[in-house]
Amino acid sequence: MEEQPVLTGVEGRVGTITLNRPKQLNALDDALMDALGEALLRFDADESIGAIIIGGSEKAFAAGADIAAMARWSYMDVYRRDFITRNWDTVRRVRKPVIAAVAGYAMGGGCELALACDIVIAADTARFALPEVRLAMLPGAGGTQRLPRAIGKAKAMDMCLSARVLDATEADRYGLVSRVVPLCALRAESMALAASIARYSLPALMAIKESVNRAWESALGEGMLFERRELHARFASEDAKEGMAAFLEKRDPVFTHR
Repeated sequence: MEEQPVLTGVEGRVGTITLNRPKQLNALDDALMDALGEALLRFDADESIGAIIIGGSEKAFAAGADIAAMARWSYMDVYRRDFITRNWDTVRRVRKPVIAAVAGYAMGGGCELALACDIVIAADTARFALPEVRLAMLPGAGGTQRLPRAIGKAKAMDMCLSARVLDATEADRYGLVSRVVPLCALRAESMALAASIARYSLPALMAIKESVNRAWESALGEGMLFERRELHARFASEDAKEGMAAFLEKRDPVFTHR
């Protein structure tokens, strides 16, 4: 029986998605990206889920796009299929927090997938690179756009033009990842973080995520206006009233995600 390209699970309010092409080091082909997108949208629509984790194996988060699948494609093939836009961009539509738990190789499309997530937790074995230039290609799943925003133009140019590989320590110093943990602790740390996030009010989490993403994509004045409107909207939230009441009453809040 053919293996499922992704495996999913639920632990409390956390949805987990594991990339599952171990023989190909989780190389990202259409079937995997379709399945990943479906899982993301399913968890995003599930009111019982507050945060999502995407992980791979100890050896590879994802070793990049599946070159064997795309080596013979023509321009019209990728244009007609809406390559990347059709399914790789699904993660952008997810409104809930998404955490990438990265161990081993995160190369090319794997690195770009991690960059598309909201938080990246890296095992100390993680390796990040955008080596597309070696194939006379370029990072086309957001790498040339998200990477400069994450680590600055100079370092992004270095990685994209030289195919330089960053280890976890360098990736942390550059600002590419959120934190680095021992490999043996990656799953536990990722789950603990996701569970901690998921216990908060989901509407507040979604507003925070949308506001931070707006900072990437707009001028400061527009971003500040958006943030202020989101803040004002919290005063219409049942959870905000509960959160402030619980603070004043010195008790834990009970959020209903409304």
